[in-house]
Amino acid sequence: MNEIIAILNTVSPHLKVRTLKQMTLIIEAMLSMTGRVTMLGLSRWTEKGGSYRTVQRFFKEKIEWSALRWQLIKQHTQETKGIWLLIGDEVMVTKSGKETHGLGIFFLRFTTSPYLVCVF
Repeated sequence: MNEIIAILNTVSPHLKVRTLKQMTLIIEAMLSMTGRVTMLGLSRWTEKGGSYRTVQRFFKEKIEWSALRWQLIKQHTQETKGIWLLIGDEVMVTKSGKETHGLGIFFLRFTTSPYLVCVF
């Protein structure tokens, strides 16, 4: 777990101090959880400072995710020479509700109706 938190220090220039602390709490909780990850579940698994309201504030925060991803990739690609192949894999899970604030509609090929999903 400490290695993951240490890696987060590379993205600290792109985040507010409060947001980085919230992200650290949420990542620790997410890696400790089993089953579906919900905001309520995250708040239950976080340590001190990770209330439900804190989790809500974090997900409401506008974060430049592309800059964070690039910073993480750049850190590892500068250390070695050679060819790098970057691959992403998206997993789609149906949602029990009808809508989630901030997410767009994504149509899944194997169904006949659109589902709301979050793709990182």
